[in-house]
Amino acid sequence: MSFATDTKKELCMNAVLDVEELRAELYGMLLLCREFGSSSIVFKTENKHTADRFVTLCTMLFSPIIEHVKPLSKASKTYTARVIDSFDCKRIFEFYGHDERDVTLRVNRANIADSNCERAFVRGLFLACGSVTDPDKGYHLELCAVHKNLCTDVCNIIGNLEECDIHIKMLNRNGSYIAYIKDSEQITDLLAFMGASNSAMTVMGAKALKQIRNTANRRTNSEIANLQKVAGASATQIKAINKLKKSGKFLTLSEELKTVAELRLEYPELSLRDMGQMLTPPISRSGVNHRLTKIIQLSQEDD
Repeated sequence: MSFATDTKKELCMNAVLDVEELRAELYGMLLLCREFGSSSIVFKTENKHTADRFVTLCTMLFSPIIEHVKPLSKASKTYTARVIDSFDCKRIFEFYGHDERDVTLRVNRANIADSNCERAFVRGLFLACGSVTDPDKGYHLELCAVHKNLCTDVCNIIGNLEECDIHIKMLNRNGSYIAYIKDSEQITDLLAFMGASNSAMTVMGAKALKQIRNTANRRTNSEIANLQKVAGASATQIKAINKLKKSGKFLTLSEELKTVAELRLEYPELSLRDMGQMLTPPISRSGVNHRLTKIIQLSQEDD
């Protein structure tokens, strides 16, 4: 199963006893379902748990006759719940304060009595048309609405949640309006707010693991770069020393320069600091660098 599927399954496991909260959750599901009007209510989803949740809430709160159709084949993944009687559709539609004369569907805030109902309502929105990316692949949570004004209302409600600091954006995609969040912390907060605490922890854990990996990669890259730098400098120094030996000038060097030169030839991989510690008496990194620089300069005098 996908991360989004697991998240919706977790949300559907929430045991809610308060009737106002149940009504708010169902309202969120109805607003963003396939059809919600005075003559037709159709809920479609690819998530079995969400379909069962919708049927349960509808039956518990309004007792309509519902046609619950499961996927008819392996190729089809869609579960459909349809309120059969148009009278039941009108009754539910009007219960939530909507009228068939409404030009466009908007959120009726009277159905969201308090912060607990707000939580339930947002959960219903996500169950109806929400998705969230596997945190191992990226951070993206979105809600899809058919009407622009409805999507704007959804953005305003989520963006003004007192318990979360969420900056939600909206875009038009193929005729539908998408409310989306891309910040991992905000996604974590919203998942936890809705009641998907396990999914929220999964996002947090994935982010922490990515940070550890990134830190390790940066450290490794830095170490590789340092090794490459040491190797390049060592190659230049060895080339200069061999040149002096070939020309006979090596014998004219001071004992200090000869000692450093021989040490570099024997240990080409050593850092300047380590070379300095092997000398008697030990000298600083800058002291070793000064001697090797002098050797390179002497090798270039006849160029």
